[in-house]
Amino acid sequence: MQFVPYLNFDGNCAEAFAFYAKVFGGTVVHQSTFAEMPPQPGMPALPDAAKQRVMHVHLQIGNQALMASDTMPGADATCGGYAKPQGLYVSIGVGSVAEGRRVFDALAEGGQVTMPFDATFWSPGFGMVTDRFATPWMVNVSTPA
Repeated sequence: MQFVPYLNFDGNCAEAFAFYAKVFGGTVVHQSTFAEMPPQPGMPALPDAAKQRVMHVHLQIGNQALMASDTMPGADATCGGYAKPQGLYVSIGVGSVAEGRRVFDALAEGGQVTMPFDATFWSPGFGMVTDRFATPWMVNVSTPA
């Protein structure tokens, strides 16, 4: 079994995933827009404002994945529209304080720090931040077993 976080964005998914690929050293293995969907009989026409939004993106980072899409512009959050993430963090485990600091600082640029990156009683480096794309992250340095 594998858990893969699937994030939603309000029109800036492509920008966010280009940034995440750089920060995490990953590769976007698939990205398509709503305009690239094949037409479906009986479905309403796609609004022009939605055509260049990301329908699906898959970022591969080693044996881990992160996926996402943009939401439909103007739609209510209960019906496929955007709502800021709440009640969760995407947790990242890194192998060193230096790597944790690098990742945390990159995610914090233009974002909001919830808990500064520092040593804790369980880790030599831990911090919480919501990046400029509204995604909440926890960066945790793994300690030896």
